[in-house]
Amino acid sequence: MKLLSLCSVFLLAAAVHAADSRPNVLFIAIDDQNDWIGCLGGHPQVKTPAIDALAKRGTLFASAHCQAPLCNPSRSSLLTGLRPSSTGIYGLAPGIREVEQTKHHVTLPQTFTQAGYFTFNSGKIYHDGSMRGGDQKAEFSEWGNRGPMPKPKTPIANLPGPDRHPAMDWGVFPEKDEDNADWKIADSAIDALKRAPADKPFFIAAGFRLPHVPCFASQKWFDLYPDSTLQMPPVKEDDRADLPKFADFLHWKLPEPRLSTLRKFNEWRPLVRAYLACVSFMDSQVGRLMSQLEATGRLDNTIIVLWGDHGWHLGEKLITGKNTLWERSTRVPLIFAGPGIKPGQVCTSPVELLDIFPSLLALAKLPARPDLEGHSLVPQFQDATAPREWPAITTHNQGNHTIRTQDWRYIRYADGSEELYDMKNDPNEWTNLAKDPQHTAKKTELAKWLPKIDKAPVPGSKSRILTYEPTTGEAIWEDKPIDKSAPLPEP
Repeated sequence: MKLLSLCSVFLLAAAVHAADSRPNVLFIAIDDQNDWIGCLGGHPQVKTPAIDALAKRGTLFASAHCQAPLCNPSRSSLLTGLRPSSTGIYGLAPGIREVEQTKHHVTLPQTFTQAGYFTFNSGKIYHDGSMRGGDQKAEFSEWGNRGPMPKPKTPIANLPGPDRHPAMDWGVFPEKDEDNADWKIADSAIDALKRAPADKPFFIAAGFRLPHVPCFASQKWFDLYPDSTLQMPPVKEDDRADLPKFADFLHWKLPEPRLSTLRKFNEWRPLVRAYLACVSFMDSQVGRLMSQLEATGRLDNTIIVLWGDHGWHLGEKLITGKNTLWERSTRVPLIFAGPGIKPGQVCTSPVELLDIFPSLLALAKLPARPDLEGHSLVPQFQDATAPREWPAITTHNQGNHTIRTQDWRYIRYADGSEELYDMKNDPNEWTNLAKDPQHTAKKTELAKWLPKIDKAPVPGSKSRILTYEPTTGEAIWEDKPIDKSAPLPEP
């Protein structure tokens, strides 16, 4: 009996030790962050020393792509591990717990909570309003500061119209960094790092709101980008001439201003400058998190994953905003660092945000999930050149998909119209090759990757929803038929 008791104590001690040795996770999200990050090379002047340093600590995925170019469907996909085309979640509503298929689906944070981790959320991880109060406790042990952005008494940007969306603003504000939402979100996560229990691993999430509009930061961040030397993104004035009309419909009527509006009101340069300033300020908050993680003494046993939910146009294709299937909308930062991940690597194979869920399960030695649609990046963590057979797929509303391989981007719209780009020789996607008969075989090859499941929008879908009726050829934007002869509206 005594021997049995001793064995039980030994096994319990071993189990506790095993639990203690499980890796922690620092989960950093960035809102509307395109590839304007130093290590990604998206803009020649951008300054992001903290994110660049993190990339050197681990593996940078230089061709990572979102599954939807819009907040709610992108985040819902990443956190459930399911494609938008598999769930029918395409708009800013509904949230995953309001959809029958995903109502009881165990999410990424919930998996770590159920595994006994101390879990904490600050800022924007789920889309705002998509996770109701009654469902929140099952996701994270604690919810911290989610920080709405501060706003000036009157708008700063000179934009037209009484119906102007309040988020369409940018400029120097607030005066102090400490008053910015991202500072408070970082503060909240830093506090969680300080008090995380020593006897269990943690999963701490920080979701930064910048550079999502409104693009506000204090003066010192704008000073990094003097207007006199500011480099603007490359724009081809007739860039939309070779696009199918259906391409317009994906971003038909939106609050984000078109490039023509920005030029008319002299706001293009101020917006680009504000976006860059906000990226650098947000980067400084990543630096604060990393400094605190190091101060806890738990850095060496912590997996850090940094990701963006989708990109953002700043004049490319003559628009601003997201809601497109082009590179500026789909390409996002993705970095993994920590135990089990080789440092100083750059993987150039296309990967997906869907891959985060199975990759974290593998790194944390949690059971694999056969229901997840992403693929573990563990082979690339050890060797960035390890072969990967899958492309990256992005969907925006039913029937509209893009396939991104190492060298090509193929787009198929709901009406069957197409785009094809040679990304190696045309990284700006200025020449649509879809109608060139020389590339028919390439289109056929890429089309094999189009999602086999392509669900209609779930009940309750709203905000930026586009549907198409193939029998009549009618496209409907937010419940209103689109006049196909009309030009792209100019907010």
